[in-house]
Amino acid sequence: MMVLIVGAGRVGSAVAKSSLAAGHTVSVLDEDPLSHERLDAGQAGQDISWEEAGGRFTVGTAIEIDALVAAGVEEADVFIAATRGDNTNILVAQVAKKRYGVERVIVRVLDPARSDWYAKQGLHTVCAVKLGIQMFEDAVAQNGSV
Repeated sequence: MMVLIVGAGRVGSAVAKSSLAAGHTVSVLDEDPLSHERLDAGQAGQDISWEEAGGRFTVGTAIEIDALVAAGVEEADVFIAATRGDNTNILVAQVAKKRYGVERVIVRVLDPARSDWYAKQGLHTVCAVKLGIQMFEDAVAQNGSV
């Protein structure tokens, strides 16, 4: 399975490394060439680069079609939008799904209200803020017991 991840921050790079370790073909797109270092760091406990381990890395802006194509959106089975920006993530997720027909599109959305709305529109959303709120509410509901 070919997994394309847009955004090589903490989330995107961790998912990229675990997907590669699981045997998937993985391509990462990020506008910052230095984000590549996160992919090399601790690569399966080995002293090899991301590319030597079989990963792909493309420097480019996710909202540019040429960058998405260079990163492999046309071959992707799974598309993960994991940048810092909700607008970017939602936009590129829609492009991957509607223009390129990627079947599994997963989008990181920080705003819980947006996350709910886009989930209702058919996008698989992941909202860390929403999960954090739920965890705090659960902890409060425990009435102080640890």
